[in-house]
Amino acid sequence: MISLRNKALIVATVLTACLSGCASVSTMDQAAAVEAINGNPPEGQARIYVYRDDVLGAALYKDIYIDGKCLGESAPNTFFYADVEGDKDHFVSTESEFSPNHLFIYTKANEKYYIQQFLKMGVFVGGAALTQVDKATAMRAMQECKLAVPGTCSSAQEVKLPSQQTVE
Repeated sequence: MISLRNKALIVATVLTACLSGCASVSTMDQAAAVEAINGNPPEGQARIYVYRDDVLGAALYKDIYIDGKCLGESAPNTFFYADVEGDKDHFVSTESEFSPNHLFIYTKANEKYYIQQFLKMGVFVGGAALTQVDKATAMRAMQECKLAVPGTCSSAQEVKLPSQQTVE
């Protein structure tokens, strides 16, 4: 029989293995990242940046969606951006442990929006969440991030909003 101390050691070892390591996704060169950060959305559109700058769950990839369409799969110190229709409601989603987490955002035309994806402890594997942040906070973090190549999500399906939720 395994003692309580040994069970705790096994759980700690498994959690450490899950939360350490290093995830990697394809990234673009530094020039593309600088252009993305300094660029503006096309006229009438808004630009949404989603970045992940934490080291918790470094071995975990987490899908990110905008309006249900795959933006990409994040890894530590990566960011994505998407130009979306301005003056409209949108939802950004991230894969989490049991179901996607959504962040609802109203975008104004010709504006930029910044969303941080962060990982949190889960029951079986780390979960993910999203929070909107101000430009200064995002710029400090994104300077250390690489622009990830968009369009690859592990779930390979669109994320749907639960029918009882509406965008306000």
